[in-house]
Amino acid sequence: MESITTTDYVVHFNKTAFAALNDHLANSTYSKVFVLVDENTRTLCLPLLQKRLSNSFAFELIEIKSGEENKNISTCNDVWLALSELDADRRSLIINLGGGVVTDLGGFVASTYKRGINFINIPTTLLSMVDASVGGKTGVDLGPLKNQIGVINQPEMVLVVSEFLNTLEDRQMKSGFAEMLKHGLIQNIDYWEELKGLENFEDIDGHIYKSVSIKNKVVIEDPTEKHLRKILNYGHTLGHAVESYFLENKDKETLLHGEAIAVGMILEAFLAHKLTGLAKNELEDIKSTFLDRYKKVNFTDRDIETILSLLKFDKKNSHGHINFVLLEAIGTPIIDVKIPNELYVQAFAYYKK
Repeated sequence: MESITTTDYVVHFNKTAFAALNDHLANSTYSKVFVLVDENTRTLCLPLLQKRLSNSFAFELIEIKSGEENKNISTCNDVWLALSELDADRRSLIINLGGGVVTDLGGFVASTYKRGINFINIPTTLLSMVDASVGGKTGVDLGPLKNQIGVINQPEMVLVVSEFLNTLEDRQMKSGFAEMLKHGLIQNIDYWEELKGLENFEDIDGHIYKSVSIKNKVVIEDPTEKHLRKILNYGHTLGHAVESYFLENKDKETLLHGEAIAVGMILEAFLAHKLTGLAKNELEDIKSTFLDRYKKVNFTDRDIETILSLLKFDKKNSHGHINFVLLEAIGTPIIDVKIPNELYVQAFAYYKK
């Protein structure tokens, strides 16, 4: 599988990935190499990494706790202290081996430690392979608010190895699949139709490759999210608010990112039908596709009120306005749409109906 070249680095796949990493380490003069893991990737993924690397590979291991609730500055502080205690200097390298929490947080730690050291991302979940592998977004949450603190900074390379997916439960695979469906909705109706027909993640390598290619094309045109890159946030304005609410509320079952974004994509499809011309049949197609794959979430009136209050923290907001990405049609997005307040409740009513 041919590697994908971004503006600043290369995404390598499967066997090519390990060959590229071995070559990079052999031809670099890093003072020390660190591998950042959580307790799951230490057990399930680190042995595979060690097996595929050359015998000369030596590293220090740093472990954090898994879960979105640990993607915060406190965890960053623990990793910064560990790096300092292990004598990491500006010529050190961090390899982030894990899902989005590890790659987002690890990239942020690397970007800020001693004003920046090199890092490599090895995403181990479907979500992180198709989402975090391209674009250089790093960061952490501020309390329950998603990705409020961070920088855009590029890794040395990204290694996408589908063998790591064998460690995932079905719920995690579905979470990542929601982002792939999003890529179809915002860029390619044929890809949307193709993904809808999948039952058991068959030919997942080919579909991962296509999703990474779609995201890379968008990011190359707009690396700092001034215009086109905003389309990648489709479903995320309301979806992130839903995710934050369920993360903060101890009486609710925490939603995985893709599960929350699936809700957001239905809600924002309804808004698109009302405001930007999304056809009724396409709206119904989006709703039925996601509800066939993702368990319906129950929302009370109080839930909805609190979720809507979180919209003011969305990163895309400017000048006091909440900016949405909506669809004119499947495959045709439009950015910076303002929403009349009364439509939010109507959107949730449509979801619940």
